[in-house]
Amino acid sequence: MTNPTRFPNRSEHPPDRSCGHTAFDPEVLVLSLALIGFLGGLITGISPCILPVLPVIFLSGGAMSARDADAPQKVSRWRPFQVIAGLVVAFSLFTLIGSLILALLGLPQDFLRWAGIVVLVLIGVGLIVPAFQHILEKPFSWIPQKNVGTERGGFVLGLALGAVYVPCAGPVLAAITVAGSTGNIGPETIVLTLSFAIGAALPLLIFALAGRRVAERVKTFRKHQAKIRTIGGVVMIALAVGLVFNLPQLLQRLVPDYTSVLQDQFASDEAIAEQLDLGGLENDQNKDLDLCTNGASELESCGTAPDIKGIQEWFNTPNNEPIDLADLKGKVVLIDFWAYSCINCQRSIPHTVAWNEAYKDAGLEVIGIHSPEYAFEKEPRNVKAGAQNFGITYPVALDNNLSTWTNYRNRYWPAHYLIDADGVVRHVKFGEGGYATTEKLIRELLEDADPGVQLPAATDVEDDTPEAGSTTPETYLSLGKVVNFAGDEEYASGVNSYRFPKDQPKDSFALQGEWELGFQNATPSGGEASIRLNYTAREVRMVLGGEGTVTLKVGDQERTIDVSGTPNSYSLIPLGDPQQGTLEVTVSPGVEAYSFTFG
Repeated sequence: MTNPTRFPNRSEHPPDRSCGHTAFDPEVLVLSLALIGFLGGLITGISPCILPVLPVIFLSGGAMSARDADAPQKVSRWRPFQVIAGLVVAFSLFTLIGSLILALLGLPQDFLRWAGIVVLVLIGVGLIVPAFQHILEKPFSWIPQKNVGTERGGFVLGLALGAVYVPCAGPVLAAITVAGSTGNIGPETIVLTLSFAIGAALPLLIFALAGRRVAERVKTFRKHQAKIRTIGGVVMIALAVGLVFNLPQLLQRLVPDYTSVLQDQFASDEAIAEQLDLGGLENDQNKDLDLCTNGASELESCGTAPDIKGIQEWFNTPNNEPIDLADLKGKVVLIDFWAYSCINCQRSIPHTVAWNEAYKDAGLEVIGIHSPEYAFEKEPRNVKAGAQNFGITYPVALDNNLSTWTNYRNRYWPAHYLIDADGVVRHVKFGEGGYATTEKLIRELLEDADPGVQLPAATDVEDDTPEAGSTTPETYLSLGKVVNFAGDEEYASGVNSYRFPKDQPKDSFALQGEWELGFQNATPSGGEASIRLNYTAREVRMVLGGEGTVTLKVGDQERTIDVSGTPNSYSLIPLGDPQQGTLEVTVSPGVEAYSFTFG
């Protein structure tokens, strides 16, 4: 039996993967989608991906609409709202039907982005050189008020920003993007898109209004409106140039994604998943995947393998070049969805590594699609270090936005998709276990592709998959996913004091001392603090990060573990016979505790 996936409280049985919403009343569904879209957009609107556009919003969207009581100017007080309205309209239209329009017109898919960059440059130059502004306004002379993004209006500026503004991907945006790209657009999708766009734009509107407020209250701003206009133009041109060279992406990499856990909460919520179908909307590429039975003992035919798409970076390929499945016809391909700190994946990876080493020369191509759960799992250096520790030498794709995950309508860590030499999916396995069956089918496909192939003996890697329900469920310490907490106090945000309870149930944990609880981890505050865990398992591991030590106490025995560097999984109790027990770990300041995992 397979272990549950990493979603909290997920059963071992595959969920309903249909795209319908028949279980919901239509009106309730629309209201639910509007709320989900708005909250998802709001999370995006406060995420690091808005940083590149903030200077433009602050100066050109906000400060330029300020009025000086001593020298009144003809400026539009509605400018911040016009800019944001333009952004909402552009984002909504371009996301849903932009791809379709470009295809009908025979234009490249990045045309709108480049058009937005050009408009930003033109408006920026117009702000710096008033004479050029007048040239820009001439084509619009038939309009009573020539608002082309200068000081009197901002709707066109908002349209340009909407074309180049790329929100951080999340479950809501993924559903919108897939719906738009497949043409699966209906009232529900439109409601979701508009509510998402409004939610994402609301923080920008607040920032623009703050810019106007500052400009009106600070004397320096009031006296130098012309210079502010010029600076706004320079910033706008700088944004356009930065977009050309993808500098905003570099900026985002330098800033921790402090909203990723909130996005994860959306992805792991069963009710939201059912309404959004977060495994991915059905499309022409993945519509036949449901024909595969999870863990079937014989080969099946489940349609052409969906594309690998939206990958941020590849490694373990020649010159780190991307791989196209279309170029692998004639080979048997195994796609493995994994995350490097996932205990389920860690038990599965040795099998995948062994298959790669045994059958690569016989025509097997293994591709690891790294789909992160934690924010730190998005860092390329962390993934590369994890891959090296596991002995992974096959190609790995960083699917940080879960684009390929979505395209496969996947919901599991780990998940294996076995593809034959003709590019058809022939076997799907969710979760751990079933390795002997998967290897048997790999060998069959290799022999089908090349009847004369000489295959080595089957690999001999021990299957460490625990029997379902035989171990303590994965135990998270973060506020966003906390499960199994048995303390008497409220598990609350910020710094709080905790004490071990007198009676602690099995399969639970409790805290003692001063702890600071965050949405990703728990950290001692001030001095050392402790965690007591009651467990049922053969193996206990703990995901830790930061710098410091963890002292483990089991009965009368103690040992200290040094913690250093990026978050990783540390062994507390190695593999042995299944047992129930209690352990206590004392964590030093500077160590970040993420979760307990069990084998």
